[in-house]
This record gives sequence, C-alpha cells and structure tokens, in this order.
Amino acid sequence: MAVTAALRKEVGRRAKERCEYCLVPVEFDASPACMDHIIAIKHLGPTISANLALSCYHCNAFKGDNIAGLDPDTSQLTPLFHPRNEVWPDHFSWSGATILGLTPTGRATVYVLNLNDPDRVLLRELLGAANLMNLSPT
Repeated sequence: MAVTAALRKEVGRRAKERCEYCLVPVEFDASPACMDHIIAIKHLGPTISANLALSCYHCNAFKGDNIAGLDPDTSQLTPLFHPRNEVWPDHFSWSGATILGLTPTGRATVYVLNLNDPDRVLLRELLGAANLMNLSPT
C-alpha cells in the first residue's frame, strides 16, 4: 500500500517536520525526507500512521528494513528505537551535536543508523549555531 499525501502530511506534522531519529529539520537536509516503515513491509509492517516515521534520507538509508541491531557495548541483538512507542530522550542525549545512546536500544540505533557520521554531526553543529536546531538536553 502506498503512502497517501494525507498520510504523509499527518506523519510530517506529528514529527514537527524533523527526522524522528536524528532530529534534523527536514527542510535543511539536502535530500528529500522519507516515510520510514518502522516495522518494514517485509516484516509485515502495515502502511498506517502508527507504523510510519518521518526520516531523513540518511537515517532511512542506513536503517533500511532493520528492526534490530547489535548494541556495540554488549554485542546483544537489540530492537531499534521505535518513534511511536518510545520517547527520544529516554534513549538518547546530546554531547554537542553528537547523539549519545543511553540504553541498549539507543546505542544500537546510533550504530545501525550511523547517526554520528561526521557530515551529519557537522550539519547539526551548523544548524545549532544558527539556532535552527535545538541541541539542548531534553
């Protein structure tokens, strides 16, 4: 099932038009935003609001159809962050423009989605310096 224009609008509004993984406002990203199936279609995830997240192209490309990854601290298979069921500050925090994983889920998500790619950190630094992105601990 395709994501309708109305569903895209709903997901974008709910996400405040920022990636639900790295929190970059999508209007400042070089690539168009994506509708991420949190649970991928190949894993029987439905195309409904409760299973969709607004994602920047970078996060979406690295996440792919993954629903879990290895926690780099424990090497244990761990579910990735689920933006509909979990709260970002429970799993992540900021160190400048670097995203820190606070929990096994946070660490696995940071690793799998490559959230601290140097170019992404630089983008967040520039947006933070221009007051276009809040990097404050929440």
